[in-house]
Amino acid sequence: MRSKTPLSQVTDFDLRLLRLFKVVAECGSFSAAESALGVTRSAVSLQMSDLEKRLGMRLCQRGRAGFALTDEGREVLRAGEVLLSAVENFRTEINQINRQLRGELNIGIVNNLVTQPHMEITRALKALRGRSDEIRVNISMSTPGEIERGLFDGRLHVGAIPLTTPLSGLDYRLLYEERSSLYCSREHPLFHADTEPDDDTLGSVDAVVPGYPMTAQAMGLHRQLNCTATASDREGIAFLILTGSYIGYLPDHYAANWVAKGQMKPLCPERLFFDAPLAMVTRKGRRPNLLLESFLDSLQAPR
Repeated sequence: MRSKTPLSQVTDFDLRLLRLFKVVAECGSFSAAESALGVTRSAVSLQMSDLEKRLGMRLCQRGRAGFALTDEGREVLRAGEVLLSAVENFRTEINQINRQLRGELNIGIVNNLVTQPHMEITRALKALRGRSDEIRVNISMSTPGEIERGLFDGRLHVGAIPLTTPLSGLDYRLLYEERSSLYCSREHPLFHADTEPDDDTLGSVDAVVPGYPMTAQAMGLHRQLNCTATASDREGIAFLILTGSYIGYLPDHYAANWVAKGQMKPLCPERLFFDAPLAMVTRKGRRPNLLLESFLDSLQAPR
């Protein structure tokens, strides 16, 4: 599918196709991208074919063997992300000159924060939307490490992550502290115990440990447990706790729904808990961005 002549110019149509390709690559298949893009799978396939013809190379393999980017596809994806980021940076700088709130705000948020009673992020987004209807907010739910990488490579403007080990290239603004307690499910023997379990008992049952960075206090509490399973995020921890085979720490606001239904309960809540600070994070030395600064100002505004 190699083209005889190199791409001579990049049109608006090319940019639309590159954005579609980026979504397809992030979703990992045409069918998953169908719902993310709001178009049919056949339309996704047709537009991907258009992009491959315009570039003169095959970008991905699709079929019974599954979806996979080709070597050329990975290179085009990297180049496309740089190009799309440059376009957005240009738009941001023009808006900065005009002092207009328009454009995209890309936010990375650690999973399972929506049940947090502190609603600073929601209030800030509402305030921002109230100032302009020409803002496109893109929220991606991810792990702290992936959010930090997104900030460094420019895919994200701002992120909300637990403050555990600050990185020198990022700025952190404390939002609030999130309390986590040790939980078991109704299926676990400790749920029906008449008395609170002692440390020896807790250390003898299977527990789940997070696969992401923790504060020193959280690591100390997990060392007291018999951690035989790991999970990449809080939802994974909840899955394992609900099996009745594991105990584990969850944010209280996240576990509250299961507690209210009688499906979970905290173990020794007066002493087995830790508080983790949550911060909004941006990259140091970032370009001026009126939209981002307005969002950050809204976070600090009085309630």
